[in-house]
Amino acid sequence: MEASQNLKTPPKFINTPANFMKDDDVSEECKNLISSLPTSENDFTGKKLYNYQGSWYYPNTIQAILNFQKHFRPRDSDIILASLPKSGTTWLKALVFAVVHRNKYAPNLVSHPLLSNNPHNLVRFLEVDLYVKNQCPGLEELPSPRIFATHVPFQKLHESLRDSPCKVVYVCRNIKDALVSRWHFRSKIVSNYLLEDMINEYIKGAYFFGPIEEQILSYWKESLVNSNLVLFMRYEEMIEKPVAQVMRLADFLGCSFSEEEKQSGMVEKILELCSLGNLSNLEANKIGTSTCGIAHHAFFRKGGVGDWKNHLTDEMARKLDEMVEKKLKVQG
Repeated sequence: MEASQNLKTPPKFINTPANFMKDDDVSEECKNLISSLPTSENDFTGKKLYNYQGSWYYPNTIQAILNFQKHFRPRDSDIILASLPKSGTTWLKALVFAVVHRNKYAPNLVSHPLLSNNPHNLVRFLEVDLYVKNQCPGLEELPSPRIFATHVPFQKLHESLRDSPCKVVYVCRNIKDALVSRWHFRSKIVSNYLLEDMINEYIKGAYFFGPIEEQILSYWKESLVNSNLVLFMRYEEMIEKPVAQVMRLADFLGCSFSEEEKQSGMVEKILELCSLGNLSNLEANKIGTSTCGIAHHAFFRKGGVGDWKNHLTDEMARKLDEMVEKKLKVQG
């Protein structure tokens, strides 16, 4: 299963690479920084990644992180949604948007923004969207509460929050399911991309936004010592008990459901609106490209639990389980 980069067929992009995957908009300051950073082998795009403060990024993403850390001005009412890629991010964005704005947009209205906009356009990423190619993207003009998303570890996020009491929600998913979902996602970006290659990447830790322990443990530990700031959610629990988890989410965000709302079925209506089955069938999510440069339809697949069993061999699963046990054992 060892991947030999020199023997592989060069990757062929099915779609134009997103801006955050490039190296065409980097300042001299950032270039100097990158020149001193550890470098990976070529990844699935044929490009190199650079290890900045413990995690791996493309040059344009490092520039965006620097822009964000320097220029972002948090508000106390801000909400930040964090995750590893393909861990329930799209669903979490939709749920939080619907919960927070339910007084403005009733979930049963045909005019609800989620019916005509992709969740990633309504809740935009900081480091792979807003701050790519723009040091000051005009966020001060947005009404409160502002909702953003990120894939960076908590430490990088916290540097920019500057001890603001804003809310951070992290969603964690079974690594095997997240890996399989990410493999399908990447296969929509480049051709001839092997599942075995991704497994090797995860085990080595040198992949975009990796390794897992840098991110998962950073939010987990912070949620234990500062539960008012960070809510740690598990994707599998959200699937198993969606009503309870959405109410937990609303409580954390300071917009709890009233008894009248519960009796009227408001939680269930939001869950129906935000279900991946409903969202994936909307015309807005079948065509077009998100503001971060990815086709809308690429964000939707099964969204279930345990699909890894249909793709991973016993040996693949064993290797990944051993990796998780080794890297996340301090979690308990």
